Amino acid sequence: MYDDEDLASIREARDEWESETRDPFLEKGGERKDRFATVSNHEVDDLYTPADVADLDYEDDLGFPGEAPYTRGVYPTMFRGRTWTMRQFAGFGTAQETNERFHYLIENGQTGLSTAFDMPSLMGKDSDDPLSDGEVGKEGVAVDTLRDMEILFDGIDIGEVTTSFTINPSAPVVFAMYVALADNRGVPRDQIGGTFQNDMLKEFIAQKEWVIPPEPSLKLVTDTVEFAAQETPRIRPISVSGYHIREAGSTAIQELAFTLADGFAYVEDAVDRGLEVDDFAPQLSFFFNSHNSIFEEVAKFRAARRIYHHVMSEWYDAEAESSKQLKFHTQTAGQSLTAQQPLNNIVRVTIQALAGVLGGTQSLHTNSFDEALALPSEEAVTVALRTQQIIAEESGAADVIDPLGGSFMIEKLTDEIEAEAMAYIEEIREMGDGSVRDGVLAGIDEGYYHKEIGEASYEYQSRVEDGEEIVVGVNKYATDDDTRPDLLHVEDAVQDRQLERLADVKDERDDEAVEAALDELRETVQNGENVMPVLVDAVKAYVTMGEIMDVFAEEWGTYRETIGVM
Repeated sequence: MYDDEDLASIREARDEWESETRDPFLEKGGERKDRFATVSNHEVDDLYTPADVADLDYEDDLGFPGEAPYTRGVYPTMFRGRTWTMRQFAGFGTAQETNERFHYLIENGQTGLSTAFDMPSLMGKDSDDPLSDGEVGKEGVAVDTLRDMEILFDGIDIGEVTTSFTINPSAPVVFAMYVALADNRGVPRDQIGGTFQNDMLKEFIAQKEWVIPPEPSLKLVTDTVEFAAQETPRIRPISVSGYHIREAGSTAIQELAFTLADGFAYVEDAVDRGLEVDDFAPQLSFFFNSHNSIFEEVAKFRAARRIYHHVMSEWYDAEAESSKQLKFHTQTAGQSLTAQQPLNNIVRVTIQALAGVLGGTQSLHTNSFDEALALPSEEAVTVALRTQQIIAEESGAADVIDPLGGSFMIEKLTDEIEAEAMAYIEEIREMGDGSVRDGVLAGIDEGYYHKEIGEASYEYQSRVEDGEEIVVGVNKYATDDDTRPDLLHVEDAVQDRQLERLADVKDERDDEAVEAALDELRETVQNGENVMPVLVDAVKAYVTMGEIMDVFAEEWGTYRETIGVM
């Protein structure tokens, strides 16, 4: 954007500033640190000038909002048109209790729902399974059958409100329940909207919630992609999730690279299934973490959109612009929250949320200040939601499109993150002999991701323990005062109520219809067909989540068996 003469003049002036202004000043007192870096340990300079972005081509690298390469945003007006969806994560106890929290959030201005499930549901276990004892309803809502889904959304118009479901191994079952709920209510399938996390590759990379091995898990994900493209155009069947990769200890660049690689693996698998890329790619979505280093996070989001546009165009021949637009949800960094001085978390979350907004997110969850201690209390949830509303209504951050675009620092960081993330993606592609999908599966099998993330996590923790990375209230400005707030406690009686409901459903349902549905599911799996239509019929017969997941485990085996863990 600057000619050679201008750049030479700027470089000369920069050298003069360093020698005549900065260096004499430093001799008097120096700087706070010998080295300055982001949370990810990405070193930053003291000053950025046009010389740092000398190779920037405005149209090819930035463009305009709503136009390729979407660096500046996927919509022409961004938040000047409407703000991001405020989608607070909610779920605990039984479906009735979570339904009450849903209504509370909607009444307080939340514009989209997000559902947290308990560990048995996440792992495809019914509440009456012996392994579920003590975990029912503890960290999310318990969902065993369609009856729970009916109660969960009682009084909520699922044709109007979009809902996110944070669930992975058993996501196809919950997807089937949501479709069945719509059918039973008379809501056309093409009207229901929302997102299923359903990202099994990241489970094997980072979060470690799995049932069956990676390849059949990928097959089920592609089943949902195919079904959604044909039946539920407003449902996003996958939220390709970097959030948990970052929570496991990755850097921002690893988070971006591994997430996009997973996304491209899903694209390749669907294309191999015979789907046209433009028939399903517009329904894909992504989910990123937003951490404390605000400028690194903004640059990460901008680089993500640019990489996605180029790769979808050049590697997968996407033609529709909607297939090349990376749209994503953001959640503030749970890993950054501290049990010590928990009110400090409100400030952390505000900074992280602001980064998501400045980076152009489509929806946002702000963590509650007490989440390092327990499930969020009603007061903490309200503060988290109000944080978003203050950013939207009072800060002015939503009034200008890509307000940090053009900053020499932001553009330089965006370029650096893009280059380093692409280097990772190319490495993964090489591991698969030209296939990102095969490279991702090979990386899982060979422990590549565990090694990369483990090293990054160790390096970060070492910097914290050495005092190089400051965590306010933990390794600096600590206090012995008891600062714990009132916490939400899930009663043990929740499990009793859930078991009673499940027993009632099993008593009332048609046992012959259940057996017929399970037999049809087994035959569908054995034939390699798409399981989704059969699952919808099965859940309508009140087949339980555990019964369905047991069929998958019987037919495909379990990942625990594959890796020799019993």
